[in-house]
Amino acid sequence: MTGRLRRWGKLAVVDITPLREVPGYRWLFAGMFFAQAGRQLTVVAVPWQVFELTGSTLAVGLLGLAQLVPLLVVSLVGGALADAVDRRRLLVVSQVVLGLTASGLLWNSLVESPAIWPLFVLSAINAGVSAIDSPARHAILPGLVGRALLPSAMALNQTLGNIASAAVPALAGLLIATVGLPFNYGIEILVFVVGTALIYRVPNLPTEGGGRKFGLSSILEGLRYLRGRKVIQSTLLIDLNAMVFGMPTALFPAIGTEVLGGDAFTVGLLYAAPGVGALAGALTSGWVGKVRRQGRAIVIAVIGWGLAVAVFGMTNSIAVALTMLALAGAGDVVSAIFRGTIIQLSAPDELRGRLSSMHMAVVAGGPPVGGPRGGGCGGGHLGQVLGGLRGFGVCVGGSGDRPLGAAILQLPA
Repeated sequence: MTGRLRRWGKLAVVDITPLREVPGYRWLFAGMFFAQAGRQLTVVAVPWQVFELTGSTLAVGLLGLAQLVPLLVVSLVGGALADAVDRRRLLVVSQVVLGLTASGLLWNSLVESPAIWPLFVLSAINAGVSAIDSPARHAILPGLVGRALLPSAMALNQTLGNIASAAVPALAGLLIATVGLPFNYGIEILVFVVGTALIYRVPNLPTEGGGRKFGLSSILEGLRYLRGRKVIQSTLLIDLNAMVFGMPTALFPAIGTEVLGGDAFTVGLLYAAPGVGALAGALTSGWVGKVRRQGRAIVIAVIGWGLAVAVFGMTNSIAVALTMLALAGAGDVVSAIFRGTIIQLSAPDELRGRLSSMHMAVVAGGPPVGGPRGGGCGGGHLGQVLGGLRGFGVCVGGSGDRPLGAAILQLPA
C-alpha cells in the first residue's frame, strides 16, 4: 500500500529531474523566474495606469492591440534569429532591453502629469522584445535537457511561469494600492537586472547543423515547414481561437472595481487567479509523461477552460470569480504543456526557433486581438460569457470547414 501511494505521489507532483541533473537548466530556470516576475509586474501596472488615466476599458483593450503588430512582425524575425545566432546571447540582450523599458515606465510615472503615449509605445517595445526572447527560450530547451527530459522541463517551465503569474500580480496590486506605481516600476527594473545576470550563466549551445543564416529565406523556410503539417497547425489554431474569443483580461480593471466593487488589489487578484490555478495544475503534472492520447488531453483542457471563463462572466461574487479564473488557469497549463512538447519535438533543432516564434505569436497575440472586443463590451457580463462559450465552441465545433476538435484529436502520443 505504501509503495502504491508513493508511485501515485510521483505521478501527482511535478518532476524536478531536469533541475537535479542539468546545471545549465538550473541557471536558465532561475533567470526565467526573475524575467517572468518583471513581466507580471508590468501586466498589472500598465493596464491599471491606463484605466486610471482614461477610465476606459476600451483604452485598456487598445493597449493590447498596440502590442499586436510588433508582436506578430517581430516574432517571425525573432524565430529566425534564434535559429541563426547564440540563443543565450539573445536572451541576455532581451532582458537588458526589457529593463530599459521598465526605466521608461518609471520615468513617466514620476512626472507631474503622466502621459498615455509612453504606456502604449513602451508596451509595444516590450511585445517586440518578447517576440525575440520567447523563441530563443523555447528553442534552447531541447538541446539543454535532452529529448527524454523535455516534457518534465516543459512542466517545470509552466510551474515557474505560473508561480510568477500567481504571486506577482497580487503583489503588484498591493504595491500600487499602498506605495504607488513608481515603486512597482522600480522593483521591475531590479528583477530584470537579476534575471539578466542569472541567464548569462547558461552555457552556449550551438544549433545542431550549424544554424541557418538569418534572412528572408530563413523566415520563409519556417513558414513552408508549417504548411501541410496539420498536427502543428491544429495545436496553433485551437489556442488562437480560445485566446481571441475567450480571454477577458481587458475587462479586469472594470470588473474588479465596478462589478465586484473592489480596488487595485482586487484587480491584481483577478490577474493573479489564473496563475494560481495554472500553478496548481503545473505542480500536480507528474502524470503528463504517462499520457498517450495527448490530443484528447488538449481538447478536454480547452473545453474546461472555456466553460470556466463563461461561469466567471455570470457572477458578482469575488470568491466565485477567482475560483473560475483559477480553474481556467489549470486547464490552460495542461493544454500548454502538451502543445509545447508536441511542437518542440515535431521540428528539427535548426527550425525550433522559427516554430517557437509562431507558437508564441499565437499564444501572446490572441489576447491583444481579443482585448478591444472585450473592452468594447464594457464591464458587463455579456462579453465575458460569450467569450468563454466561444472558446468552448471552437474546440467542440471548430471554425469554418474544419472542426478543430477533430483535427486536434489526430495528435500522436
